[in-house]
Amino acid sequence: MRVMEDNSRKKMTLGQDGNALVQLVIINAVLFVILKFIYVIYTLNSLNPTAYENNVLSWMFLPANLDKLSSRPWTVLTYMFSDQHVFRFIGNMFWLWGFGYVLQDLTGNRKLIPIYLYGGIAGAAFFLLCYGVFPKLQLQASIAQLAGANASVIAIAIAVTTVAPDYRIFPMINGGIPLWILTVLYLLINFSSIAYGDSGAYIANLAGAGAGFFFIYRLRRGQDGSIWINQFFDWCNDLFNPDRKKRGRSPKDEFYYKVSGTQPFKKIPNVTQQRIDEILDKINQQGYRFLTDEEKEILKRAADEEDL
Repeated sequence: MRVMEDNSRKKMTLGQDGNALVQLVIINAVLFVILKFIYVIYTLNSLNPTAYENNVLSWMFLPANLDKLSSRPWTVLTYMFSDQHVFRFIGNMFWLWGFGYVLQDLTGNRKLIPIYLYGGIAGAAFFLLCYGVFPKLQLQASIAQLAGANASVIAIAIAVTTVAPDYRIFPMINGGIPLWILTVLYLLINFSSIAYGDSGAYIANLAGAGAGFFFIYRLRRGQDGSIWINQFFDWCNDLFNPDRKKRGRSPKDEFYYKVSGTQPFKKIPNVTQQRIDEILDKINQQGYRFLTDEEKEILKRAADEEDL
């Protein structure tokens, strides 16, 4: 059975359609390039740098001032994909790729973007709360802004570490390094400048970490916070792809047959190649641990038939 699990877990490849990790990196990279391109245009036209910040960045970054936020509410989402510091952007994408790859391997492809969004939204909420509550920060609320994917990436790092803290990376080095050590290193680097940095931004990062942990906590209790987000994305894909095949009845209702005996109405899953492919797709999207007992039984029966 373990061999069947290993063989059935298909990793998302770099160029595969629907790879959430690649999509996140591309969105961040495209927005970063666009912002830098606009900055160059402002520079070549000898415009005041303040004009670039007021006319461009202020409409992408999250303002700490609630009055400004009311005129640009979309910044609650756009800030987590926008950045102007090259080294911070490169660092965030590096850690996003590393932790995101492991998260995909452990939980499938459909948890990454929801955790990224939850971490960013939690960071935004606590960032605004800090600048609205603490008197020292209130004095700076009119000019303070939050930008970058830090809160979202930290959410992914904590989420994947909560799932499997002993996951081994770089196995060629003395059997591998536990994932929790890499996470501790990442957190130390991220919070190393807290003494002279923006306190509100670091609290936002802590909120992102809490969101990642809470997501996995609820997931282990059967409450999957990614379902409604993925359903919304699926609806959008279907809306802009009218030729896409409509989803039919649930496979659970279709692939079975009735047998005679003491329980004439007992449903026994029929092992078909189509059914196997659907289960493998589910493993790819969500991970093996989210299979039902019925689906695990089908995989077991398929493996037994291959051995015959």
